[in-house]
Amino acid sequence: MSIKTKFFRAAAVLISVAAVTASAADWPGWHGADRTNKSKETGLLKQWPKEGPKLIWTASGLGDGYSSVSTSGGVVFSAGVKEKVNYVSAFDRAGKLLWETAAGPSWDGARASWARQYSGARSTPSVDGGIVYYLSDTGLLVALDAKTGETKWNLNIREKYAAEVPLYGYSESPLIVGDKLYVTAYGSKAGALCLNKNTGDVIWASTPVNGEAGYASLIMAENSGYKQLISTTAISVFAIDAETGKHLWTVPLKNSRDNNCTDAIYHDGHVLVSTGYGRGTILIKLEKKDKDVTAKKVYDIKLMDNHHGGVILHNGHVYGSGHESRGWFCLDFKTGRQVWRHSTGKGSITFADGMLYLYDENGTMALVKADPAAFAEVSSFKVPEGGKGPHWARPVVSNGILYVRHADKLYAYDIKAK
Repeated sequence: MSIKTKFFRAAAVLISVAAVTASAADWPGWHGADRTNKSKETGLLKQWPKEGPKLIWTASGLGDGYSSVSTSGGVVFSAGVKEKVNYVSAFDRAGKLLWETAAGPSWDGARASWARQYSGARSTPSVDGGIVYYLSDTGLLVALDAKTGETKWNLNIREKYAAEVPLYGYSESPLIVGDKLYVTAYGSKAGALCLNKNTGDVIWASTPVNGEAGYASLIMAENSGYKQLISTTAISVFAIDAETGKHLWTVPLKNSRDNNCTDAIYHDGHVLVSTGYGRGTILIKLEKKDKDVTAKKVYDIKLMDNHHGGVILHNGHVYGSGHESRGWFCLDFKTGRQVWRHSTGKGSITFADGMLYLYDENGTMALVKADPAAFAEVSSFKVPEGGKGPHWARPVVSNGILYVRHADKLYAYDIKAK
């Protein structure tokens, strides 16, 4: 092998490593690349200044809503509603708007007048292969060019599969795996859908699922010889075979408001789901029986009745906030035992570099050690008001930046250790 050939091969390896490193720091969709809501970044601040980490930019004009952000190749994507229209937006590293594209009319709470105060975008854009995928709150699924915002294809899953707009609007973020896109229609003609992500063509449509939309997003887990798509309806937890659309199992899960907003967690043959309004948390054990999958509850407890801020699994413990029970919880994943409880607070959560980022719905962002020994808050600061409504958007850590959204504004904080 010549020196020149060796040089180019070595250069190719370095470029490949750099590309992997860059992509690992990106956050390409809801709860990150693997939907665990845990960043793999290190070298982040373990304590913030009294006034909080440095605010490096603020972006305005997102519109109303609770969409979080996704990042890819230095571009930040989010969504919002302006003048009753959904918009997907892209911002550069400095918070400058690159483009925005209309993505259908918005949900107006027509089925319940009290719900109108919570109007706004729900879904978080998913980015893959230079395409941005977004599901509007009224069921329009769009694929947009990540560089220009140009529409590649769209499909109204509500109209095609005879579904009502959910009580609080569609809130699911599309799941991309390989060349396939998975999303749930919750219609009378189909439950979950598998689409070709490049064309929007439907590969399969499952039979209807048990119940209306629960407002969670799909996760994928390999168990019992199946790639299982797992999520919730308003009254149950369910799984569907990702290859065929076959229903695999269903477990009832009902709270007083008939909605289950928090994404499931899969680990070691078990599925954990937490839900609000005093209902609590369940753990389900999956086992293969012949060609079928059995799903049996291991425990069913009142603890950590998570509303919609999410829960995280780390080193055998589950962290999240309660709803009617309030406060932040740490539970033992396998037993459901309460390890600790901090009696105040309720909100959204993410994880990076051994720390929990707790975003209270009243606007306080706290940095807390992910430690089962005790609730150990290290730092906190107040997030500026970006408009009306509670602080419900999920925080995101990507490329050394903490992204926090409230209403119309997105804030980017430098959290890299110096």
